[in-house]
Amino acid sequence: MPKSLIAILAALVALGLGRLANAADRAPDLVLTGGLTGADHQTYREIPFKLPAGVTRLTVAFDYSGRDQHTTIDLGLKDPQRLRGWSGGNKARFTLAETDATPSYLPGPLPAGTWRLVLGVPNIRKTATATYEAKIWFDRAGDARSALAEAPINPAPGWYRGDLHLHTGHSDGTCLSHRGAKVPCPVFKSLEAARARGLDFIAVTDHNTTSQADALRELAPYFDDLLLIPGRELTTFQGHANIFGPVAPLDFQIRGPADLQRTLDAVDAAHGLISINHPAMPSGEACMGCGWTAPATPFARFAAIEAVNGGALLVSGRADGPLSGIPFWEARLNAGLRITAIGGSDNHDAGAAPGLPSALGVPTTVVHAAALSQTEILAAIRAGHVFVDIEGSRDRLLEVEATAGAARAEMGDVLSVAPGPPPRIQVRVRGVAGGRIGVSGDGAGLVQAVGGDRPLAGAEDRRDYLAAADGRDHWVRFDVRDPTGKLVLLGNPIYLRPVPPHP
Repeated sequence: MPKSLIAILAALVALGLGRLANAADRAPDLVLTGGLTGADHQTYREIPFKLPAGVTRLTVAFDYSGRDQHTTIDLGLKDPQRLRGWSGGNKARFTLAETDATPSYLPGPLPAGTWRLVLGVPNIRKTATATYEAKIWFDRAGDARSALAEAPINPAPGWYRGDLHLHTGHSDGTCLSHRGAKVPCPVFKSLEAARARGLDFIAVTDHNTTSQADALRELAPYFDDLLLIPGRELTTFQGHANIFGPVAPLDFQIRGPADLQRTLDAVDAAHGLISINHPAMPSGEACMGCGWTAPATPFARFAAIEAVNGGALLVSGRADGPLSGIPFWEARLNAGLRITAIGGSDNHDAGAAPGLPSALGVPTTVVHAAALSQTEILAAIRAGHVFVDIEGSRDRLLEVEATAGAARAEMGDVLSVAPGPPPRIQVRVRGVAGGRIGVSGDGAGLVQAVGGDRPLAGAEDRRDYLAAADGRDHWVRFDVRDPTGKLVLLGNPIYLRPVPPHP
């Protein structure tokens, strides 16, 4: 293969992997520089540097001069005991941590001590010279983000559709092999299924492990139109919870309130998001710990609750059936908490027939985010800018906007209501012709439809509501049922807060 083509491919690979780095938004902690001459032709040079204690992720960005004279410098890395990887000339940037690493490099503990950047020089002309620069970043547990975190897949704001709960062969996800045997399902099958479903993002949440994060690192450049959010399902005897974002080790052995608080502290320190899963599922021999029973749960520290779970849908056939998480979630809202309702397929078979409950993408969590990136998707979930498309359609929409004077709010927001004209709420629905909008919440009795309640007309319809103010705090949300009365879209609340009159 011509070296010019190799250089082009290397540049493309470097660009593809650039979005995986987690340190590009700050100055490097260390810069190594040096020069090479013709005497270095077909030799190796090892550049030592000190790795401090406590580093949990190491990122290296490497560049050199002399390409115009066909100088080539290959790259590798040694820790104090062994070779940690060799990428040759195909990567200009790489990162490695205990849980995951750029392909070509090995994940694992990062021991403090003397590390060595290994430079191989397959070609430098006798009279040529070249300089190199290696920028190195050290991330620690308190400030390290997932290496899959940044550079948006799409920088534009909009509604993005995803599945926040699925399993692969890294836990109990299975699918059929080419010969028809039931085998642990490889991660790429879930990514293929998600892309075929038209999803914008997924979170792979295997039980009590993040070993799948390394597979996600390898697959991300290929699935470059699908946002991959690392996660895990914290699976305990008192309940299950999904943790999104961090890949650092966490102790899943929750024996009581103190252990739970410790785990929540670790999630907060890693800037993660935690959601209680399928809280109303029965817990017993069939599914130990599936229902949430943890005593003294500090619910205010949970950002979300999985109100709609694909496994519960599969059993009961309805999102508001006996296994629904909606009443559990609404009890927290009635207690004065602001917690976002989300959904997740809980898929365990990436080859399951599409469109059925618990198949990947059923239900779908639809998020109104500033961009399609891990940071913005998780921020929008925290904010409650979310609705759940229970049947996992590709295009149904539930959009809610409330206004009171100059103040504006969407789902998840607080609307400050001053004395005067009542707040106006506009609800926009797409894809549920003949269905009806329902109003829920402790303020539902204050909400009146302008023009009365009537079926939704056409492919898209908009309805206006007025919310009478009574001087107290309330939450109000909107759902959509299809013409048969089945719940198909679940909305998050708008929180109404009175503003005291001026003295």
